[in-house]
Amino acid sequence: MSDAAVSAPPGRSSAEVVAWLRARGVYVALGLLILFNLAFTKHFATTGTLKLNLIQVTPIVIVSLGMAMVIGTAGIDLSVGSVMALSSALVPIYLRGYNPWVSVIMCIIAGAVVGLINGVMIAIVGIQPIVATLGTLVAVHGMALVFAHGKLTEFFNSFYNTVGSGNIGPSFARVSVRILTMLVLIAVVGVIVRRSTFGRRLVAVGGNRQASVLAGLPVRSTIITVYMLCSILAAVAGVLETARSGAGNPGKLGNLMELSAITAVVVGGTPLTGGRVKILGTCFAALFLLLLGATLIRQNVPQPATLMIQAVIIVAAVFFQRERGTR
Repeated sequence: MSDAAVSAPPGRSSAEVVAWLRARGVYVALGLLILFNLAFTKHFATTGTLKLNLIQVTPIVIVSLGMAMVIGTAGIDLSVGSVMALSSALVPIYLRGYNPWVSVIMCIIAGAVVGLINGVMIAIVGIQPIVATLGTLVAVHGMALVFAHGKLTEFFNSFYNTVGSGNIGPSFARVSVRILTMLVLIAVVGVIVRRSTFGRRLVAVGGNRQASVLAGLPVRSTIITVYMLCSILAAVAGVLETARSGAGNPGKLGNLMELSAITAVVVGGTPLTGGRVKILGTCFAALFLLLLGATLIRQNVPQPATLMIQAVIIVAAVFFQRERGTR
């Protein structure tokens, strides 16, 4: 599942070192940011801080996993935040008189349906991904608000309390349910992308769709499946965030999540032109962006400046990808 070895072999020329840094820039940047915090942030090197960061980055990583697969096919999905909002609206509804697992399953089914609609519009109807998913972004978010009657719905359920803030495992090695879910999904998506026939088709479609068609690959079904997986992962992220807050809040949950996910994917090394998927890079990029935002806040950097810094990082990541592609 690993993208590439992180250590550079000795004896490289300066040009090769620069190329190596470009290919692994997110790891270098994250390492430098961690060193900065170790030096200037109190209580940074504690298990509590590590756990808190991993808990906070969980929804971004999970959504970014799906986004990485979509972008790997040279597509885009702007509806992931709305799918999270839909999950937030559905959880309280299906908790009324149903087993908690029913609400989880219904959220996953709803996500799969949204992904199916996206995939059909893109792969069969021929609508541009950005247009198709922009439409579902608006429609699904509106649907979520209708289901929730436009208001926050609080609930208490022991199952969701455990999912949102509980730990499992033996007393000597207890781990957060959220973190464990994230790690399992990273492993599953990594295997799908790196080790399965479907993963190879995904990359082939993104690299050259016309050639994939001529080679007899199931291009349409591959694209539809990718969008369904992306929406399912967004639905899972929505369930986890709803469980953590203990309330259905589709008016706020998932807002701008699509931008966070796209940023993590691009900074992590997956080109917007498709043909390559960097799962590990995406995960580390999500952690880097979260930690960067927290670091800037602790350093009393104004919010507008924080957004500008993040924008520069995105542009730089896209520029370096283009430079690698032209060499």
